[in-house]
Amino acid sequence: MPALISSSFLLLVGESLHLRRALATSRSVLLHTGVKCMRQVEPNHGSLTLSSIGFQTETEAENRSKSNKVKSFGSPSENLKSKGKPFDTNEKKKKAFRVVEKQQMEFAPFAAKSFSELGLPHVLIERLEEEGFTVPTEVQSAAVPSILNNRDVIIQSYTGSGKTLAYLLPILSVVGPLRVKGDDGDENGKKLGIEAVIVAPSRELGMQIVREFEKVLGMDNKRVVQQLVGGANRTRQEDALKKNKPAIVVGTPGRIAELSASGKLRTHGCRYLVLDEVDELLSFNFREDMHRILEHVGRRSSADPSSNSAKTERQLIMVSATVPFSVVRAARSWGCDPLLVQAKKIVPLETFSPSEPVTLSRSSPSSAMPSQAAVESLPPALKHYYCVTRLQHKVDVLRRCIHALDAKFVIAFMNHTKQLKDVVFKLEARGMKAVELHGDLGKLARSTTLKKFKNGEVRVLVTNELSARGLDVAECDLVVNLDLPTDSIHYAHRAGRTGRLGRNGTVLTICEEPEVFVVKKLQKQLEIPIASCDFSEGKLLVTEEEKTLSTSTS
Repeated sequence: MPALISSSFLLLVGESLHLRRALATSRSVLLHTGVKCMRQVEPNHGSLTLSSIGFQTETEAENRSKSNKVKSFGSPSENLKSKGKPFDTNEKKKKAFRVVEKQQMEFAPFAAKSFSELGLPHVLIERLEEEGFTVPTEVQSAAVPSILNNRDVIIQSYTGSGKTLAYLLPILSVVGPLRVKGDDGDENGKKLGIEAVIVAPSRELGMQIVREFEKVLGMDNKRVVQQLVGGANRTRQEDALKKNKPAIVVGTPGRIAELSASGKLRTHGCRYLVLDEVDELLSFNFREDMHRILEHVGRRSSADPSSNSAKTERQLIMVSATVPFSVVRAARSWGCDPLLVQAKKIVPLETFSPSEPVTLSRSSPSSAMPSQAAVESLPPALKHYYCVTRLQHKVDVLRRCIHALDAKFVIAFMNHTKQLKDVVFKLEARGMKAVELHGDLGKLARSTTLKKFKNGEVRVLVTNELSARGLDVAECDLVVNLDLPTDSIHYAHRAGRTGRLGRNGTVLTICEEPEVFVVKKLQKQLEIPIASCDFSEGKLLVTEEEKTLSTSTS
């Protein structure tokens, strides 16, 4: 009997040891597998593809369909939790947004051939086709899926590349009459209030954005968007908000903050906050207004504002042709894991090294270094020239340049408002129709001026830095700097008024002899050829020195 008990005890001990070894082996295998998986999902610090932000390729979808597990854009329950945007819960309506092929996506991941590839609603695509939009630009192909997948983004691309549509389309996919059916979130038939706020630094840019919305929405749905810009009658804007109950508001920081403080504009449940030309919105002049907007847009009123339950998560979209360090810092502070979306790539913001704009001071130690942000903001199809003359002859050189190039829509930039009227007077005296545009003009006068210019009634628009951003005249074929820009980024924004959406354009800088060194610095910083030229017998003549230089570089 004792022997039997002893043998049983030894058997139990042996089994226990065997079990411990098995558990240890399993633990090591799991640990090894976990480390391997962590390595696989470790963030890649290179470019992201559409599949890495939630979209799948045709090849991946076919492989998954074999096991009846096609992965969709995101489960309805997950989408309801993220950013507070309800999506269609009907299984028949769920669609897997796909790109053409995996191999093609690796080499040209954002070369979409139609808007239908971006996952937009059919009714919205029909409206785009009616307005003549059939093929998305590169930045639109990159930005639309990222925003639809509820990511905070910075959209950076050269001026005139279609950045406005890049955020307008995904917003209209969720907000307004062109949205995905079933994604209304108002089962009781009640309107949700303000769902998107777009902030612009100038009245001109704000009005331009509103026109883009109205163009896509159509005449019947114009009330969906409301313009709230400074300089306009505030009482009328308040009455329009109460009467029309818009889902989208576009305005300047001062007026939006003013209406928010008075309680006339309630944006606590807002889904989207768009900051267009965000580098300008970060200037000192807008500091207090932007602080209020960021505090109130996307938050619900509550006795305890620090409570997470009192906050409706907003989706932050920043837009600019340039991304200096101030924009990166703001995005990291205000956004949630934001992505930097560019024309042909998407990168996590933490991997992006911003470059500060380079000043043109003689004493600046960094003036010899190129500003990558300004380089990337320049439209690709531009020709750059400079012409040396005396101060009193600048307007005459401008006139001869317009005749030599046969330019029909000309924007001439100056640094001081007081000088605009004098230039307009001199051009008119020589038989060339011109008009001035500056911030001191009232809203009606500015709108009338822009309308005349766009309709071709006026050939030359003489303006200051006001129109360097947001003025969208696609037909503009010549930009002239009568005064030198303060730095490379301002040069790029001025130049971006021409050559929009792939069109050809010309940029001429008219300077005096002592200012030539500044032009040379701009040429070096922007990494572009700026050829010296003159005008004779109605033709633009490039100097032999510059011809030789351009031949040797090519």
